[in-house]
Order: sequence, then C-alpha cells, then structure tokens
Amino acid sequence: MDVAELEGIAAEISREAGDLARRRRAEGVRIAATKSALADIVTDADREVEQLIRDRLAARRPDDGFVGEESDAQPGTSGITWVVDPIDGTVNYAYGIPHYAVSIAAVIGEPTPEAWTALAGVVFTPVVDELFRASRGGGAWLGEERLAVSTPTDAGALVATGFGYDPATHADDLARVARFMPLARDLRRGGAASLDLAYVAAGRLDAYVERGLHPWDHAAGALLVTEAGGVVGGAPGGRPGREMTIATSSELFETLSSAIYR
Repeated sequence: MDVAELEGIAAEISREAGDLARRRRAEGVRIAATKSALADIVTDADREVEQLIRDRLAARRPDDGFVGEESDAQPGTSGITWVVDPIDGTVNYAYGIPHYAVSIAAVIGEPTPEAWTALAGVVFTPVVDELFRASRGGGAWLGEERLAVSTPTDAGALVATGFGYDPATHADDLARVARFMPLARDLRRGGAASLDLAYVAAGRLDAYVERGLHPWDHAAGALLVTEAGGVVGGAPGGRPGREMTIATSSELFETLSSAIYR
C-alpha cells in the first residue's frame, strides 16, 4: 500500500476543494441548515465542497469507503476509508473569518477512531494557501519543511481549545480550562479543530484540548501531530474522540492529561 500516493491524492483534491470553498465565500454564504444546535450550522458550500471531494475520490479510488460530515457514509471493499471535513470551521467561514480548512484523511480498518489506523492526511487552508500533509512513517510537512512539535519551556504551554455548540456543556468545558490553565502560558480558541492540530504539529501551539470532536474533525490532524513527534490521546479508548481529544508533545502529555481528568 503506497501511503505517499494516498497523501498525494488527498493533497491534490484538497486544493481543488479549498479553491471552491474560497470562491463560494467570495460570492456570499447561505446557511442551509442547523444540526446539533441552533449555533451549529451548515452552508450550501459545505455540501457542495464535500460532494466535489466525494466525486473525485470515487473516480480515483472507487473501492474505498467514505465518511464525511455532510453526507451519508459509504462502506468500501478495499479496507481503506476516506474521512472528510469539507469546511472545518464553518462558523468562521460564515462570518468571514479566514480561519477554516479542508481536512481529508485515509484510514484503514473499521472507520471509527478507536479502531482505525491513519495512513495519510492533509489539512489545507485556502485563504493563506498552507497545505499540511502527512503519511504514516513519512513525517509531517508544510511545503518542504518537515514539522516537529514544540519542546516545553518554563514559560508554560500555549494551549488551544474549543467549546461545543450545546450551552449545557459550557460550564464543564470552562471548568476543564480552569484545571489546566496553571500549566498554560496563554489560551487560544481558533474554531477549527483540524487547524489546531496542524498548528500543534508545526510547533505553533504547544497543545490542543477539546471535548466533543467528531471523527472528521481530527482524522487528518491527529496523524500530523503523531508524525511530527507528538502524542494524541483522549477518550473513549485512549484515542481522540467525542469525550476528549488531547494533542501535545510526549513531555507534556501526561502532565496535561492529569490536570484535565483531575
């Protein structure tokens, strides 16, 4: 299995998808629906971009499965599944905040975070034209620069986090932040999980912590972090998931985890 080929396919399609998302944003955004809560929106562009990605993957790899945020899952026969977030950071996108990304990952095994093994992943942010890419065993890269997670310092960690759309969860989320803030230099809240993970891989953030992620939120970004020498864990099953996702350096992981779960 050529993981570099999978990475190349993901990179090529993510650029086309990102260009479409950027054009649609310039033309104006229409909210198509809400999902889990009134604040959890989907735009027409989310659906159009996902369909483009789905069509391109089906043409290139018709035997693979597909799991995306905006359409029904499709099982495959090859053992490989593509896990896709067409526009990660939809609220940013709708508001005109240029912090959003296309996230595409290829995984093997059962298409759940507790069971799969990520083979390749890309996170492309079209506004600033940055393509983060990784393949299993091949490292994590931004252009020709090989990425590496940061090394902790006495100044504390720059930690990113996020909050769910359900107001009922906010008190617990804020209490969690209070538990790990003594370890932090400062806090960031970008609004796009895939980019937070990519930034941990690139050393732009020291750590990322969030509850409530879906598989497409972290499939590509988690591979970027591990291929950059970091550690990604959480729950359930010690893997990133709905209950918790933690991504940071190996030196900081246990200390941060202990504070979060205290």
